[in-house]
Amino acid sequence: MSRIAFHITGRDGRARTGTLETPRGEIRTPAFMPVGTAATVKAMLPESVRATGADILLGNTYHLMLRPGAERVGRLGGLHRFMNWERPILTDSGGFQVMSLNELRKLTEEGVTFRSHVDGSTHFLSPETSMEIQRLLGSDIVMCFDECPALPASEEAVAKSMRLSMRWALRSREAFGDRPGHALFGIMQGGVTPELREESAAALRGIGFDGYAIGGLAVGEGQEAMFGVLDYAPGFLPEDRPRYLMGVGKPDDIVGAVRRGVDMFDCVLPSRSGRTGQVFTRRGALNIKNARHAEDARPLDPDCGCPACRSYSRAYLHHVFKSGEIIASMLLTWHNLHYYQELMAGLRAAIAAGGLDAFVRGFEAERSAGDLEPV
Repeated sequence: MSRIAFHITGRDGRARTGTLETPRGEIRTPAFMPVGTAATVKAMLPESVRATGADILLGNTYHLMLRPGAERVGRLGGLHRFMNWERPILTDSGGFQVMSLNELRKLTEEGVTFRSHVDGSTHFLSPETSMEIQRLLGSDIVMCFDECPALPASEEAVAKSMRLSMRWALRSREAFGDRPGHALFGIMQGGVTPELREESAAALRGIGFDGYAIGGLAVGEGQEAMFGVLDYAPGFLPEDRPRYLMGVGKPDDIVGAVRRGVDMFDCVLPSRSGRTGQVFTRRGALNIKNARHAEDARPLDPDCGCPACRSYSRAYLHHVFKSGEIIASMLLTWHNLHYYQELMAGLRAAIAAGGLDAFVRGFEAERSAGDLEPV
């Protein structure tokens, strides 16, 4: 029996829309989760993130265990109170970040010993310690501890890693225990090999989770290969549970994954891009650093209602970005997160109305038209 309720309220092809109900509030799916790595979505106030339409945030176990420490967050009332976000939070397990350390880690059956990127201190993460850290943080959705190999990798290496992750998934489930109001998601691995993906999904279904993530994608394989996996992988997972594609992605990645039956997403791209001058609009991405914006009095997107587009010109945003002013990161991040949430709302409405194909055609046509012509 799941500790959170998932209701599918509409379908269009393989795409689904619905709600994931938690004690801290409802999550509308398909959902995009802004990434609050260190208990903050960079350059945004929590109430500003909520104003974009976000129902849930993602926090990072690896970063929070190192600084300020899960015990401290727990003593201060948990992550929701600590960061002033009273709606649902999903925490990842730390596995992906530990994988990316590579030179700073030692992997065994028991877990991973690694050196902190902050101060070089030695730490240990296992399924059991990851579950305990996420318990102290108090997140609503907890991810099981896994290993995520970077692609490309040999099929033998991917199979070995996947089977280790499945053993860790069982240990995660046992360590998680019974926590009413909190959910545990399993993570499918297996690279781009259908047989390994099916084996992984069967192992997870046998253990039993509240939701299921598709891991090991967006790690260097490219969109074509990712969509190739998504053409079959969601079908290996329980129909009545949410499906979460981890670390994805670009707007067209999300649209393609929703069409293939994925319900939840997270990615640093909209917030990180806001800090580096990349802007997402209906007509594709633009770079605010480019000189062509320097005297352009128009908004980033004339059809957008975010504060950046309502009140500021491209010329101003170009100026404050080039000047290194903090307001540039604030406004561009807000715009990007607003765009992502507007995209998700459009997908939900289109699925509910049975008009997803028409929505996707419009999405692709606007993007192919390109940015506004220079004035």
